[in-house]
Amino acid sequence: MELSAIITIIGILVALTNIIVEVAKKATRDKLPTNVLVLIVGEILTIGTGVAYFQIKAIPIAWYMVAALVVGGFMVAYAAMFGFDKLKEIMNWGDKE
Repeated sequence: MELSAIITIIGILVALTNIIVEVAKKATRDKLPTNVLVLIVGEILTIGTGVAYFQIKAIPIAWYMVAALVVGGFMVAYAAMFGFDKLKEIMNWGDKE
């Protein structure tokens, strides 16, 4: 999978995370901090999307793929909390443009 496709998928997951959190925030305002909710939703969406992709492509799931999905979930949560531009800036820190 190309890096541009991964960044696009992360962007879609960030948008979905923001939408779900905005709706769920009304029900959990006093019970759960918003940043924790963002982290939970981002991880669930990312891991669920990754597992669905592996199932569709018939790719056996190894431990390092699950670890990569967890890291990706943190990236999605970070982007949802602080903005996609900051995440893109971090991911492109080594590129010489």
